[in-house]
This record gives sequence, C-alpha cells and structure tokens, in this order.
Amino acid sequence: MTFDSPARKPAPGPGKTFRVKSFGCQMNVYDGERMAEMLEAGGYAAAAEGVDADLVVLNTCHIREKAAEKVYSDIGRLKREDGSRPTIAVAGCVAQAEGAEIARRAPSVDVVVGPQAYHRLPDLIARAERGERAIDLDMPLDSKFGALPKRAGGQRPTAFLTVQEGCDKFCTYCVVPYTRGAETSRPFADLIAEARALVAGGVREITLLGQNVNAWDGEDERGRAIGLDGLIRELAKEDGLERIRYTTSHPNDMTDGLIAAHGEVDKLMPFLHLPVQAGSDRILAAMNRSHSVESYLRVIERVRAVRPDIAISGDFIVGFPGESEADFEETLAIVRATQYAMAYSFKYSRRPGTPAATMDGQVEEAVMNDRLQRLQALLNEQQQAFNERTVGRATRLLLERRGKHDGQLIGKSPWLQSVHVTAPGLMIGDMVEVRITSAGPNSLGAEPLMEEVA
Repeated sequence: MTFDSPARKPAPGPGKTFRVKSFGCQMNVYDGERMAEMLEAGGYAAAAEGVDADLVVLNTCHIREKAAEKVYSDIGRLKREDGSRPTIAVAGCVAQAEGAEIARRAPSVDVVVGPQAYHRLPDLIARAERGERAIDLDMPLDSKFGALPKRAGGQRPTAFLTVQEGCDKFCTYCVVPYTRGAETSRPFADLIAEARALVAGGVREITLLGQNVNAWDGEDERGRAIGLDGLIRELAKEDGLERIRYTTSHPNDMTDGLIAAHGEVDKLMPFLHLPVQAGSDRILAAMNRSHSVESYLRVIERVRAVRPDIAISGDFIVGFPGESEADFEETLAIVRATQYAMAYSFKYSRRPGTPAATMDGQVEEAVMNDRLQRLQALLNEQQQAFNERTVGRATRLLLERRGKHDGQLIGKSPWLQSVHVTAPGLMIGDMVEVRITSAGPNSLGAEPLMEEVA
C-alpha cells in the first residue's frame, strides 16, 4: 500500500515533539537527520532527553539477524505507564523488508515507510493523525532528495552527505539490493549545493556516504563524466571545508583516479574503509563478491604506494555457509598481510530472501563463535599496534565533542582515531595541533602543541 500524493506538512498542533531513533549504518544516521529536518520544518520540535515524545520514528536496519525482533521490542517499550503511547512510525530497511508483517504484528504502529519513500513522511504522519494506518513501501523513480528541506549546518563540525544509494552487486548474504534498490548516484550539482550549505553552517568535515560510495558517477558543471575522485577534487576547492572522507567502498570500484586522489588531495583524509569479507577465494565466490584475494591486496598495495601513512579498515564475515577451517585460516592470512588499523567483524547472519540463507553447509554457532573470537583477537592486536605507532606523532585534530573530564574534548585524528585532549580555550569545531602522547585500544591521548587554535 502506497500513497503517491505530494508531501505536505503535518499539522502537529502547538508544542508537539518528536524523537528519531536510528539504528545501523551511517546512511541511516543521515536519513534520520533528514527526517528530523522535515519534522522540524513541519512544526514539530525535538523532544528533550528523558522526556516522552508525541511522535517516535524508529529508523531501522536489516543487516543483522533478529533485527526485526528488536524493532518489535522497541515498539513494546514505547507504551507508557498510563497505557498511552506516542504516534509510532517505523522507517528504514526493516520497514521495507517486513512492512506487511509489521502492520500485522504491531497494530500500535501508525506509519510504515521504506528508506526510498521517507520524503513522504510528513504526509503519512498527517494521515496517521487522522486515524489512518499509513504504509508506503514504494521505490519511486523520482529522487526523494529533491523533496527534502535544504541542508544547513548545525551544532556539530562534521556531517554525512549521501551521494549514492542502492547496490547492484547482489552479494549472496546481503539484503541491501532488496531494501535500498538499484545503484543510483545523486546529481553533481545537488551534492555541491548541499555541501556548500553545510560548510556555510559551520561544518568542517564531510563524509560522503553510499552503499557503494565509490560507484558514484555523474557529470560536472561542464558536462564532463566524472567519478567519485572528481567529486572529491571539486569539494576540496570549498573554502572552510577542512576534511573529506568517504565510506563504504567496494574493491572493484577503486578506480585509478580515486587511488591517485589519495596521494594528491590534501583534504582527503588518509583513511580507507575497504571491506574484503573473507580471505578465501572459494568463499568470496560463494559470496558473489566479484573480487579475489589477489585483486584486493593489489588495491591496498597501490593505495599505500601513493599514501604510505593511510589507515586501512575492513569488514569480515566468519562462518559463511561452507566455510572450512582452512578457509578461515586464509582469512587470518589476509588480515596479517593487510595490517588493519581497525576492522569490523561479524558472524554470518541468515537474512530471509537471500541466496546464502538456503545454502548447504550452514556453520554451527559454536564454530562461528570460536572463529570470531580468534579473528577479533588478531584485529584488536593490529589496532593497538597501529595506535601505538602514532605515539609521538604531531598531527591536527578536529574537536567534535566533550569528554568525561572537565576541560576535556575529543576529536578525530586524520586516521579516524578518537583522541582526548585537555587545554584551556579549546572549543568544539576547533582545529588544533597536538602531539599524541598515549595509545589505548580504542582511543589516544594528546597534548596541544600551540595555544592558538584554528
């Protein structure tokens, strides 16, 4: 069931409040922020911390097993002591994948909207406030981005900017092609305009987002075909924008131009998140990853040749159907060969509707647990070693938030490490020169090198 009428502002009434709770990937964070902007444009106000909201939007992720069960649990907790409840909207990938089931199992949900239709959220909420059940799981051909409010900077010096959505890779374990649709790239002019608005509002670092962000392509202002490297080079010309990052990438979309940009664009930070998922070519083929161990390592080698200090991050799945102990040992081997600065690792999780869910050779839970622990021990060792190698190094931080102690602020290094620093006069949004003084497994300590901050 979908509603194709143009979006219009809800009529929330005086003082109505909302809360958007986002789960999962950074693209969900971006989508949650855009939904919040729409609601504020429509007259809602963000609910204060610890205060019940009149409207709650659960912006869901469907990557992990039992994600839907977590949604139902969250819905149940929204019931108040007096028996009342807020208006409830379920958005995101769980909504797209299980919209009809949500409507059946959770009658308290008023709105169900997929990730490609959330620009219609104001209209759906207006219908819900008239007592209707509003469900929109459409994947319209018209871009949702044109219907969203203009971007503006906020209180944070960093921001996400979605440049590409969807996926055409069809990895056999992944639901993204079914919940986000085919790969689409946002127009160049729209992205430049949104980035400029963010910078004008005080944003100093932008992270470009996409399911396969390095698959972005478009035409510049002269009508020339460009890839992600061209977009990065254009953004780097913006005064006030200090840093550029991008995630998540696919090894097959690491073009010559993008690799070169890592050595030529000063504002492009020395960090690359490049998932490999497994170290066995046999398992990679079963996953339909379309790259090999050799081709992946060759990309890493080329990137390091142009930017020797780059931090490499990755994703791993252990216990994929048919994975043997020998296959897993090959995963450990690629980890040792790459030497990651950080990485994310997970047990294989069956997703209904994906080819891998019905494959023979499903790996026992105990075996997956053992392999995950061994993999994570190696990855943690590498992360600690990378952090320790930065001790004594002078670098520049962008301060993003307050720490736990008086006068302490936390910023990100160029290599995406969290760094704690304490010094009088520092403020969120400052760029400050520091020397790294200590290294833990998940964060660093530093002292400022100069009194003046940028």
